[in-house]
Amino acid sequence: MPARIVLILTALAVVFLSLASPSGASEQFGDLDVSFESLQVNDRGEALVTYRTSRGVLRNVYVWGAINANRTDPTKPQQRFRFDYAGGWKKNGRQTWREFKNRCRPYDGPALVWLVAACKAPDGSYWALQRWQRMLPMRGIEPFRPEQAAFELHISHWSGELPLLEISQNWTYGGAWQGLFGRLTYRGDPVFGYRTPSTTKRDPNARFFYVDTFNSVFGAGWKHDAGKVAHSRNGAFCYSFVPQMTPPGYPTRVVRPPGNGERHRVTVMGPGVTPVVQWEGPALGRNDPQQDRQFNALFDRIVGPDDRVCIPER
Repeated sequence: MPARIVLILTALAVVFLSLASPSGASEQFGDLDVSFESLQVNDRGEALVTYRTSRGVLRNVYVWGAINANRTDPTKPQQRFRFDYAGGWKKNGRQTWREFKNRCRPYDGPALVWLVAACKAPDGSYWALQRWQRMLPMRGIEPFRPEQAAFELHISHWSGELPLLEISQNWTYGGAWQGLFGRLTYRGDPVFGYRTPSTTKRDPNARFFYVDTFNSVFGAGWKHDAGKVAHSRNGAFCYSFVPQMTPPGYPTRVVRPPGNGERHRVTVMGPGVTPVVQWEGPALGRNDPQQDRQFNALFDRIVGPDDRVCIPER
């Protein structure tokens, strides 16, 4: 495919994401850039998270009412937490946080990215807090609004297996570019939404794959490059590191160079109230036709031959 067409297609994909973030995840606290104090869990399926806001206000937040995730179904609500930021007023009619009976046991669950705190509840389920700088501008652009540099605090509650994030590198468009493809599943089922969220549309089921690049043309260290919404039906995505226009609303509308670096990572929020999961791997070298055929076979298994958006990037 000619480079001009590649640019147009990928620029449109970026426009969709620029309208879509943040996605309104159920496990995300409303306050940004908080200073964490403590995580407590009782024997009734409730957590008490204490933190100090960026303005210095101490909050004791009750979190309850959800575990794991439901199978994606537009007719049924997804698992979502209930939050009481008033230390018990909403939940119990009075501030009860001082009476909270902590039964948190040491965490012995799977390793989690960006972990702040975690513990094992009396029933064997797990609670975790993860701190994520999710809203960074795309294409390696430095933050130009305060909220873009902010850290979010995410809370999760689960038992059993974590969401499965399958990611692979590949060469795209006839070997001219490097890219990534993959999918998110939960207990064997694909995770996806039914519309692409925007400033006027919401979909709590939608999930985005956030693509970061390390030591690239964008600069030293990790830089945020792009985000792709999980496709309906298969929960998959694909992405090519190609020249792209910065999205509408950015300080300048310019074509940015391909952002592939020494390493890449993909991060996504699990469905329902499951944790944030991440993949990280090295970049590819020059095109290897034999290895490319292996990538194509994996693409056919993970993404499938019916994904019309991703077929050109196979």
